[in-house]
Amino acid sequence: MRVLVPLSLNALNLFEPRYWDFENLHASLCEAKFGEGSYSKPDARFKVQEPLIDVQAIVDLASSFGPIAINRAYCNWQYYGRYRDALLQSAVELIQLFPPGASAKNGADIKLCLDATEDIARFSHLGTIIIVGGDSDFMPVAQKIKAAGRTLIGLGTRKSTNRHWAKSCHEFRYYENLAEEPAVPEDQPDEAAPIEAPPVNPAADVLKRAIKLLAETKGDPWVNKGSIWHMIKRLDPTFDTKEYGHPNFPAMVKALDDIVEVRKGDSDQVVRLR
Repeated sequence: MRVLVPLSLNALNLFEPRYWDFENLHASLCEAKFGEGSYSKPDARFKVQEPLIDVQAIVDLASSFGPIAINRAYCNWQYYGRYRDALLQSAVELIQLFPPGASAKNGADIKLCLDATEDIARFSHLGTIIIVGGDSDFMPVAQKIKAAGRTLIGLGTRKSTNRHWAKSCHEFRYYENLAEEPAVPEDQPDEAAPIEAPPVNPAADVLKRAIKLLAETKGDPWVNKGSIWHMIKRLDPTFDTKEYGHPNFPAMVKALDDIVEVRKGDSDQVVRLR
């Protein structure tokens, strides 16, 4: 007689859905930059919004938890067209929500919670659920996600995130730790000649991003060489080493030895950033 032993969710090759309460995060950053209450005014809210969210930083973090299955962002998109390129680049599905009145919320949190609850009930291959937003309204869905045996990762701004919601997650990340603005030296002359940035090497850039994310997830600067390629393909599914003059991934790593260090590990080579 054959006995079937059920696998735990963590033993399966699971995929990761992302749900963005996009306007919530944008509003939090807007008020952090321009003052509390600055976004809630109708003349500030119902107009074309300048981009404040570093979409790529969030996408990179989310990619470290697993391959993407669902990537939805909820917002009243008629005012957020200037995020177009960043959202298209990250293949985000845009869910349009019109507020029912000038002072009414767009209901993104309710729609997001309903979708997340339905998705985890329908799709057994969803493992780690990522919710971008800081509302306490997400607490009920946190209980549903955990009851279903899934892992919940939350992300929001430090000032605007409800602490009870953050505590409801298995892990919570603060946006400010992902997208820190570079400091500008105060003593730099106003009329100083602009310094040209060095040319970007896409192969080196994606390699550094992949190693950094793996190192942060593992808590060790040394990461298995074999896992780096999988992370690169999560970050950029179109990436091909041949486009940058490297016949394969090992050759690319060898050619970029000025930014990485390689040594022999227990079962595979391990790599770290220099």
